[in-house]
Formats: sequence, structure tokens, C-alpha cells
Amino acid sequence: MTDPIDTNRQRVIKFVQELLLDLPDRGSVTPAVIAEKIDQVIVMMPAWGQGLDRQAVTDELIRRFSLWVGDDSTLSSDAGHEAWLTPIRKRQWLYWQRYREYLERQLSWKAVDAVDRATDSILGLLEDPLRPGPWDRRGLVVGHVQSGKTGNYTGLICKAADAGYKIIIVLAGLHNNLRSQTQIRLDEGFLGYETTAVDDVLRVVGVGEIDADPSIRPNFATNRSEKGDFNTGIAKKLGITPEQRPWLFVVKKNKTVLGHLNKWIANNVANTVDSQTGRRTVTHLPLLVIDDEADHASVDTGEQVFLDDGTPDTEHEPTAINRSIRRLLHSFNRSAYVGYTATPFANIFIHERGETREEGVDLFPSAFIINLAAPSDYIGPAQVFGIATGEGREGGLPLVRHVVDYQSADGQSGWMPTSHKSTHIPLYDGRDELPPSVIEAIDAFVLACAVRHCRDDAREHASMLIHVTRYNLVQRQVHRQVSEHLQHLKQRIVRRIDDEAIRSRLKALWDRDFAPTTQAVRAAYPQAAGDSDTRWNDIDAVLGDIVEEIEVKIINGTAKDALDYAERRDTGAKVIAIGGDKLSRGLTLEGLSVSYFLRASKMYDTLMQMGRWFGYRPRYLDLCRLYTTEDLTEWFEHITEAAEELREEFDVMAAEGATPREYGLKVQSHPVLMVTSRLKMRSAKSLMLSFSGQLLETVSLFRDPKILAHNRDTARSLIRRLGKPHEGPSITRLRAGGRNEWEGLMWKDVSGAEITEFLTDYRTHPEAYKVNSQLLAEFIRSMNGAGELGRWTVAVVAGGTGRQMDVGNGTVLSTLQRRAAPQTDRYSIGRLLSPRDETIDLTTEEWVAALDLTKKAWRKDAARLRNTSEPDVPNGPAIREVRGFGTPGHAATGTGLLLLYFLDPRSEWTNLENGAPEVVAFGISFPGSNTGVKVEYKVNNVLWEQEYGPAQ
Repeated sequence: MTDPIDTNRQRVIKFVQELLLDLPDRGSVTPAVIAEKIDQVIVMMPAWGQGLDRQAVTDELIRRFSLWVGDDSTLSSDAGHEAWLTPIRKRQWLYWQRYREYLERQLSWKAVDAVDRATDSILGLLEDPLRPGPWDRRGLVVGHVQSGKTGNYTGLICKAADAGYKIIIVLAGLHNNLRSQTQIRLDEGFLGYETTAVDDVLRVVGVGEIDADPSIRPNFATNRSEKGDFNTGIAKKLGITPEQRPWLFVVKKNKTVLGHLNKWIANNVANTVDSQTGRRTVTHLPLLVIDDEADHASVDTGEQVFLDDGTPDTEHEPTAINRSIRRLLHSFNRSAYVGYTATPFANIFIHERGETREEGVDLFPSAFIINLAAPSDYIGPAQVFGIATGEGREGGLPLVRHVVDYQSADGQSGWMPTSHKSTHIPLYDGRDELPPSVIEAIDAFVLACAVRHCRDDAREHASMLIHVTRYNLVQRQVHRQVSEHLQHLKQRIVRRIDDEAIRSRLKALWDRDFAPTTQAVRAAYPQAAGDSDTRWNDIDAVLGDIVEEIEVKIINGTAKDALDYAERRDTGAKVIAIGGDKLSRGLTLEGLSVSYFLRASKMYDTLMQMGRWFGYRPRYLDLCRLYTTEDLTEWFEHITEAAEELREEFDVMAAEGATPREYGLKVQSHPVLMVTSRLKMRSAKSLMLSFSGQLLETVSLFRDPKILAHNRDTARSLIRRLGKPHEGPSITRLRAGGRNEWEGLMWKDVSGAEITEFLTDYRTHPEAYKVNSQLLAEFIRSMNGAGELGRWTVAVVAGGTGRQMDVGNGTVLSTLQRRAAPQTDRYSIGRLLSPRDETIDLTTEEWVAALDLTKKAWRKDAARLRNTSEPDVPNGPAIREVRGFGTPGHAATGTGLLLLYFLDPRSEWTNLENGAPEVVAFGISFPGSNTGVKVEYKVNNVLWEQEYGPAQ
């Protein structure tokens, strides 16, 4: 039953928003103006004012009007495509109109407009469902983790149904909970009624409350229940005709389920038979397939075989899920496929020419790739972990808390050692109890719920995630321990029996952590941290009610995981969710506040998808906490850099009008993808890497004094061979609006042979996973053989804060560096280069050209990193693009840049008698190239799985 007070609040927000949109200056929206408009609405509808929280209405409207959304970037190919989507076609689109109105109850008008624009772009790149066949379009939409992709494809489904697509199939994860969650959201956003296993029960929800006209009600073939997936029982009952209303199927990516669906389509929907092959085909109904988490299970991990003439082997057998999806599409002569994911790299590795006789072409997004912009209120990896600069990481929120008590010092035993078996019994100091860090995390969740209660968000969902093991048996042990601990809290706090110590502990956590963190977050994100200070006495007064409401659950993949949130939408669920692999992808934990996360996958896409804490946190961002290890923090920091770099690459290529295949080549050459699933890269024994257009820097360095001395001498030897520098010890470049100055030395027109000799002799640390000096040397030699990378600039960049160091041809002041996180096996720093260092040898004309490219990309998505002002310096991808392809009207230079840094890590070696050793690190800026030269990186599968874990 919907809460009337909550309904009235939504109505007031919607009507006041409409009044504010009519203001000539939307920038003049202030609390006073909002209060005036609230009064106008209540005068018209007095009943809406009963119990209305005017402050909550004001806060929400201020948030909505302060939000901004960037522009999406698109790579597309028009091969075989006919433009069709015009304003005339969009008239009287009823499904979209009621979904838009439904969104306006919850989102800013800017966010709704962004969904409208994005779904128009996606639908327009698909084919007109009224166009006679045959046609086939494949595309990919790349969003951010937990950023609202479901809302986007719900809008696309509504518009596709309005346009005339008749069969709409949504592939929704591997487990029942995600499939059920997706069905529930599509019930609300598209169907307009609850889908249940009981045929005679029809409860109107979501868009159905806006327009419940039975004549437009879509048909459904699946429902939200545990057994609501497509099966033989449903197939026997289901008939289908080319009627006006579309059919919706929400199914798991499951071999059996998809097999039933394909068989049913062949036997009941197909209306033609190919006289030569006997293949049954649907020609009268256009198909739209939405593939949620498209990089997961959908990708064919078997190596595609090609014949001598370059054509694919049509007898190749794809993996089961991939085969079923492709057969589904191949059964229709008019079909469209749109994959959605936040980690698209496996999809990019799909061979664009992969094709088999029975399954048709593979799922490469040949028609388009769309990169969705991030709204300004989205909290993603860059906001949580910050971005590395030469001076350290910048912009990260103070929400991460490192834990060390989960395992013994040697990592072999303890409560939850990194490596453990399914029979592991979690013990802390030999006792059957939780470690202090888990207890603190639960305390933090209790405080977060209490503060949200005091902020009048008591009816909102609140969740805590405990993700420490993949094994179900161990999860049950953790569930038992957490349940017993929570029961202890309830007995003490609710009954007020011996509760002084617990209340004192909670107050201490509030004073030392929550109060200062709220102030810090509020300074960076004013609308996301709550508008008023909460006093401890207010929190203390509601602790009993809060702990009484909290329940502990194991997320085990059943539909009930998703149904519980839907059934308690009016009162708000407070859940501590304990899970593993079935919690890793897709399933949204509503109101996630606190995460305790130990799972140590090092695969890029797997780790990113485990980040359930990314997303939207209105009015409670300051209450969120991530308890994790320093090692995992380092990995998240690394993939944050890589994700941002790849998005910048995408934006630059989109500005140049590149196609999906051209971006595929760019991504395939990115060295960071050595840490994604090698099987998904379709190579069973080796990786073929190119470094063109990349920036590489050594941030993991040896601690062994002998190796450090060897690398120092290698750098000195190079410098001595280069002779007198062209510039130094001071280097100046005039730039737009000023000048850049460096302390250091620089040599120009250095041969590629000198660089390869240096790299061959230099020893990179095994943990420098992006930088392998031997591979780099081999790559440069290969490029030299192709007539590229023959010219280099070499620069020694000095910091001016360290000690005098002999560089082999003069002296420079070393750069004082501090490591990013404690490591026993290496000296690790967060970032070596200052971003401007890449421009040290650019001419003014080249610098301006790179800045122009940077601005074009920024205008596409200004909100991504909350950059409120246009950039005034070029970014890395644009710099390397100019290095490789030159400026307009000028030939490409193709000049590489080697940057040497003599580091002074004195604070790290204070225990050495002779002081800290001299550490030499390097960075390389490779110019862009279309040559496609690659080098082979071989890796043993056993070694790969030991380091990065099994393929996902």
C-alpha cells in the first residue's frame, strides 16, 4: 500500500518543479522561491499539505536544479542503416510518455531529458521496425557501475514498443534475484502492472498508475516470482500473434532457459522455412534484444578459427550462452541487439568477422558504441578513490577505511585469510567471533541508519554489504556470527540492559569519524551530505528502534532477494546482506551505506563490477563507508585511472568520427587489459599488445639496493651517450595564458635504438603490471621496422625539493617521493608524472591543438569528474593524439617521449645506515599510430589464474 504522505510529497515536488521550470532564470531557484511555489501548490490542493515535510521537498528540488548531465559520446557505422527517427514518428508515443512522467516523480528534469536524448540516439541507430527486412543491428551502451543503466534501457524499451518492435527480450543476469529485480523494474516502468504467477490478479503499479488503459497494456511471458522465468510450462500455454501490443520476455542467461525460448520461437513463432537449410525464421515480427551485463556470459570465450583466406570457420562451436543468444537473433530476419555494461572490454575483443552457420554473426557491436555521460550526482570510482597527480591523489572522498585484522600476519590463517577453502571456519584470535573491524563496520551501519532516521529518511531502504568469501558454507558461518552479534546489540540497546559500553562505543565512533567526515563531504558535495547537523542526543534516542529493524540475510540468488525491497517500499528495509559471487553483478542493494569488502580479484572488469557502493547517494553520501584492504584500494585506484583513460580515448575518437571497430583496435592495444580475463580476449596462449597512444609510468619499483643501483647506472649511461643537452637546467615553454617551467635536462632527435638499449638494460618490477621494459623495447624495435618511433625526446625532470643527484652528465635536484601505500616487497608510488610533463617538448601550436581536442571531449561530459569549468590544459590522450597525427595542416611528428625521474624516497629507507638509495623511474608517452604493430606477451594459464583468478 502506497504511503499517502509520501505520495503527496512526490506530487508537490513534481508540480513545484513544473512551476520552477517556467521561471525565466532557472539559476535563480532558491529556498525562498521554492517556498513560494510550494505555497501556490498547496493553495490549489490543500490535502497535499497534510503532513508534508516542506524541508525535504526543498532539499530535493535544490538537488534537482543543481544537477547537470554531460553529453553522451557515440562511435557509429552507417553501413546498411537507413535514418528514420523523426519528430513526426514520436508523436503519440504513449509508452514513453507515461514512463517519462513516471521518471519525473523521481528525477531532475535534466536527468529525464538526458534519458530522453540518450534513448533517442540509441533507437535512432537501430533500424526502423516498420522497414521491410532483412536487417540486423548490433550496438553497445557503456554506462557506469550502478549508474542507472536499467532506467535507460527501460526508456529504450518503451520507445521501441511505441515505434513498432513486437518481441522484446531482456537477458537479465545469471541468477534469479537479478532476473526478478529486472522484471520488477520493467513491471513498473513498462508493463504498468505486477506480473505474478496468478493469472486473475492484476495490481497496477508504476506507469500503470499514470495510464492503465487496457488497450495499450503490453503482454508478458515471464513474471517476477522465483519460478517466473521462461520454461516449458509457460511455453505450452503461450500463444502469440502479430497483434498491436508488444510481448516482453525477461529471462536469465541460462542454457536451459534460452534453449526453451529458442525452441518455442522455432515451433510457434517462425513463419518461414529456408528451402536450402531448413532453418525456421520469423519474418513478420521485429525483435529487440536487450543484453544486461553484456560482458558477462554473453561473450564467446572459445577461440574463433579463421581460414587461410581470412574468412571465419563456419563450423566453429561458440560457448553455450553465446550460441543461444546468437541463435535467438538469427531466428529473426529483422532484429536489433543492444548490450549494456559498465565494463565493455570483453565485448570489444569479440572479433568483428566472427560468424558461424547456425548462429550467424557474433555479438561485436558493429553498429554503434555509446558512452553514457555521468550526472553530476553520480558517485563513481574517481569520486571515491580520487585521481592520481604528481602531488598525490586528488578529489577522493574520505569514505575508505582500511582493515588488517581479518587475517594473520602471514596471511595463512585468521578470521578470513585471502586464500581459504570452503570448509574454512572464521575465527578471530582463535575465538568464534567477529574481528573488531567488522564490529566497527556494523556500528557504522547502525549510525548511518539512525542519522537517516533523524533526517526524515526513515522510510528509505538502507543496506550493508559484507562480501568476504565466495563459498556458501563460509557465508553461512559469517551470517551466524553477524546475526549473533546483532542479537547481542538488540538485547542490550532495546532493553537498556548493560548498554552503556555499547552506546559509549557508538558515540566515540560518531565523534572521531562521522562528525568530521560529514563536514568534509558536505564541502565537496553540499547536496549529498544532508542539510542539517545531527546531534548525538537525537541519534541516541532512536538507536533502539534502529537495531530492532535491522535483519541479516544471505544473498543466495533467489528472487526473494529482490522481492523483499519491492514489498517494503513504503516502510523501508534495513538489511545486512552477506554474499559472494551472486552479489557481484547487477543486483542493486537499495540504500547501500556500508560495505565490508575483502574479495581479492585482480581482474579489471570483475573488480569493477563488485563495486556495489558506486551510484547515487542523495542526502546520505557522508554516511557511507567502505571497509577494505590497502591492497584492494590500490587496485581500485589503478582501475580508476585506467577507466578514466579509456573514456578519454573514447571521447577523442568520437570527436574524430571513428567507428566501433577502430575503437576496438585501440582498446585491444591497451596494456592495462592484461588484467582482464584472458579467455575473454579470445587468445588461449598469449596477448598481442600495442602501446601506441599510451602513457606508461613506473609506479612499482624495486627495494633491492643492487637492482636500484643497476637501474640508476643504466640511466646515467644513456645520458652520457646523449652528450650535451639541448636545454637545461631550466626548460621554459610559452603556453596560452602563461608559461610552464621545468627544472631538468632535455635532448631532442634521439634515435629509437638508444631508447631500446636503455629499456633492455633497465629492470622493471614484476608488480609493474603495465610496464614491462623488455616488452616495451621489443615494441619500439618493431615500430622502427615499420618506419615509426625513430625519433625521440628524452628529458630528465627534476623536482627541486630533494637532494643533488649525479645524472651522468650534470646534476639535478631529485624529486622527493612518498609511497602511496605500505608495501614490503616494493617501493610503490601513486603517480610519477605531473600531467604537464607530457607537454615538455610540444610546440605552442601542438599544445593548442591538444587543448582543442581536450575541450571537445570535456564538452561531451563535463559532469564526469565534476569539472565545472572548461579545461585550460590538454589531457593525455589528446597530447598523444597530436604527437602521432600532428596538427591540422602539418605532417605528423610521431615523436616518442622518454621522461626520467631521479627520486629521493628518504622517508622510506630511514633505517639504512648509508641513507636512502637513488631510485630512477621513467615514463613513456607513445604517439598515436594506425600501424597496428603489436608484440606478443606469453603467459601460462596456471600462472595467470594464480595472479588474477579464474576467468569470469
